Amino acid sequence: MVTLTRERRCELLAAAEHEEIVPLAERLVAEGAVPGPTVVRPPETGMVVLQVREPVEESRFHLGEVLVTECAVEVAGVSGWSMREGDDRVAALAGALLDAVAAAGLPGTAEIDELCARVERRAAERDAAEWDAIRTTTVTFEELT
Repeated sequence: MVTLTRERRCELLAAAEHEEIVPLAERLVAEGAVPGPTVVRPPETGMVVLQVREPVEESRFHLGEVLVTECAVEVAGVSGWSMREGDDRVAALAGALLDAVAAAGLPGTAEIDELCARVERRAAERDAAEWDAIRTTTVTFEELT
């Protein structure tokens, strides 16, 4: 398994389903794998600007705003952070806890990496299916004489 960067781990935890991320965080806390968690910034919802790049000229523009929930924690002296789309405060807290646990290398890191790998595989499969659907689209031009 490839070692995840902190940025990539946060990205994958943000994309994980509530049903995947919350039970894992709850279990690790219950088992004592998350020693003395401290909430540095409680889950808070807000809006962020969604910036996209136009594909032809590659110019960036603001498409709109997206509702997100952000949270920061500290576990064993290591900070953890999460920002997830929507207003799921519990999942944002779970993501921050899992980020801190993995960054600190605490027990449970392997399970967090496995979760991230599943999320990454699922996204790759979804992208591949989308490209397969797009690839079958053909445009036929007729020449007028």
